[in-house]
Amino acid sequence: MRPRRGTDRIRGRRDRGVDFPLVGPTRTCVGCRNRAPAASLLRFVAAGSGGDLRLLPDPSRRLPGRGAHLHPDPACFEQAERRRAFGRALRLTGVADAGLLAEHIRTVSVPCGTTDDEALPPRHDPAR
Repeated sequence: MRPRRGTDRIRGRRDRGVDFPLVGPTRTCVGCRNRAPAASLLRFVAAGSGGDLRLLPDPSRRLPGRGAHLHPDPACFEQAERRRAFGRALRLTGVADAGLLAEHIRTVSVPCGTTDDEALPPRHDPAR
């Protein structure tokens, strides 16, 4: 009996269940180690030399050098700091100052209910 045609072939891109042109490239967050679309992660690079290394946020994804990605969430930032993942991800030999990156993440991730906007109406009917 002859084997069915195409059973031993590698599946094509359309058979994977993901539409890559719509999703785009995926990257791994250095904090939580979860993969996500690159558009939902914040890219950062190391700038400076020697003992004056700083981590700079790169929201426009245009700064030169090796970059790494992180969710714009303070929890992921703290986890990456605790694991010392910044130096490994960027292949740094020294310790980099993460102050600018921490400040950027704090300003980008505003918790719900802390803005000066008008309060939203309740989602349920209180009369019920």
